[in-house]
Amino acid sequence: MSAHDNQTGFATKAIHFGYDAQQEGGALNPPLHLSSTYTFASAEEGGQLFSGEKSGHFYSRISNPTLDILEQRIASLEGAEAGLSAASGMGAITSVFWTLLEAGDEVLADKTLYGCTYAFLQHGLSKFGIQITFVDMTDITAVKAAISKRTKVIYYETPANPNMRIMDIRAISQLAKSANIISIVDNTYSTPLITQPIALGADIVIHSATKYLGGHGDLVAGLLVGSADLIHRIRMEGLKDMTGACMSPFTAMLIMRGLKTLELRMQRHSESALTVSEFLLAHDVVETVYYPGLVSHPQHTLASKQMSLYGGMIAFELHGGINTGKAFMDALGLIQRAVSLGDAESLIQHPASMTHSAYTPEQRHKHGISDSLIRLSVGLESVEDIINDLAQALAQIKNKQVA
Repeated sequence: MSAHDNQTGFATKAIHFGYDAQQEGGALNPPLHLSSTYTFASAEEGGQLFSGEKSGHFYSRISNPTLDILEQRIASLEGAEAGLSAASGMGAITSVFWTLLEAGDEVLADKTLYGCTYAFLQHGLSKFGIQITFVDMTDITAVKAAISKRTKVIYYETPANPNMRIMDIRAISQLAKSANIISIVDNTYSTPLITQPIALGADIVIHSATKYLGGHGDLVAGLLVGSADLIHRIRMEGLKDMTGACMSPFTAMLIMRGLKTLELRMQRHSESALTVSEFLLAHDVVETVYYPGLVSHPQHTLASKQMSLYGGMIAFELHGGINTGKAFMDALGLIQRAVSLGDAESLIQHPASMTHSAYTPEQRHKHGISDSLIRLSVGLESVEDIINDLAQALAQIKNKQVA
């Protein structure tokens, strides 16, 4: 079996793809290349590398041998032609948009986005004459109606952060292609194990690798995949010349370590999250639970169609509103109050005051992020312990309400 064999299973590709130990003295793990620059055999070769006539490494802001393996690996897992690494998820997002857009263009974005993505679109790109139009992308008719002659990019997350809305990737991708628009999907919540947007027609897929791909809460990074031509353009324009948001080789090494257990971890995250969501749904202090694995989720059928698992993220609301939610979070013992997600530890946070605070209260209401919404990243602890912690915190809330 070749280390470049794309026909192997997901876990095999996550562990082996793009690396041949025998070409590196038998080293089981890829070497960590810490060089910032690379020598040329001749001045002519240097010119060829800079012009793109010859492939190879010449400066680590553009490419690096360690990063190259990771980029091949994520492209293989996503079923894409090429991959690109970045210093953060936002580094990946901004590198893409600065490459694809110019003044006068329009971005059509879903109404629910990660707070920093929303801030970049609404408060960043709009300063440079780029129109940002938000639409409910669960409604394909609304998406079609919102497209204009200026629309160059359609952008969305699925599931959406933080309220777990599900977008129909195939339908949106077909609509985008028919209008010659580039469609971009943030696949952070699902990971390539659960959803592969490229196979469903998306042009670019973005990840905050800080989350499930790294999986251990010890790095900040971004990854993206797409066609070879698009990725090359983003590498040489958005990343090289505009953001400079290059990933460090050490971070790439940590992500490759995380990828080795991604399939096992996502299976456990998903299994536990379903169990936890069923527990929450049955509790009388809980008003609403948003988890695509529940039949009660409004897009459960679509989720079942385009997701192989339902993921490790849950959103929910308690009877009593925002203050009740804060008291509940403060009563937790095992589950950690922290932003981010996808770690071995279960993490809980309040989007309105934390990750999505870039929205005004009016914008949150308009974009479907209630002030009482709580986001839970279900970790890898024993699920009984997670539920026990939730149960004791909910019991405290119930006792206060009764009193």
